[in-house]
Order: sequence, then C-alpha cells, then structure tokens
Amino acid sequence: MRVLLDTQSWLWMQVSPERLNEKALALVSDANVELLLSAASSWEMSIKYALGKLPLPLPPAEYVPDRLRTSGVTGIPVTHRHALHVAQLPPHHRDPFDRVLIAQAQLDGLTILTADRMFDQYDVAVHRAD
Repeated sequence: MRVLLDTQSWLWMQVSPERLNEKALALVSDANVELLLSAASSWEMSIKYALGKLPLPLPPAEYVPDRLRTSGVTGIPVTHRHALHVAQLPPHHRDPFDRVLIAQAQLDGLTILTADRMFDQYDVAVHRAD
C-alpha cells in the first residue's frame, strides 16, 4: 500500500507520534507500507514557517529533507497533471494544499492519512490519523 501523509500527519509523526491513533501508528510502522510526502506539504510548511505560524527546530529547507531521510518517507512531486486535476474536484475543501493532496491521491491511487474530516467527502481512500 502507498500512503500519502497529509502535512499534519507527517508533522505528528515527527514531533508528537502519540497524537496518531493505534491504527495510524501501525500503518506508519509497517515496513510493507510506502509512506509519501507531497511537495505541496513542503510548500505549505515553508509558507507557515515564514509567517511564524509553524515553529520548527530548523528552517524547512533543512528540517524536511533530514526528517524524510530519517523517517523513511519518500517525497513526491506535484506535477501539472496533479495541479490541473484540482479544477475537477468539488469545492468541499477550500485549502489549496489539501486539494492538491486529494488530486494526487485520486490520480496516483494513493490512500491519505489525515485527521481532516473534509477528505471523507472526496472519492479517495482515507485512513484516520486521530
């Protein structure tokens, strides 16, 4: 299984894994599960860090690559195909970063690990993080 971590779930894995429920902890610990982080999440973290809304121990340009390496999570790009698919999504969710994650999951057959209940309104497989 390939699981796309939403930004919040990835951050919880890094700094407060106790916030993940038992199923989510089992999922992210399973060696047979490929964990993925979208470039959209790195973009979101960078913006929030620059605005002072996301405290990190290091700047995102250092923190994210380091944590990807140590956690075994694979970064994936946002392609034009993903970005253009966003226009076809119903407007349930207004967050542009989350809409890109939904597009990636739909187009690439990924399951999303999230605590965001808005994802349930889309045609995408979801595992609850909380």
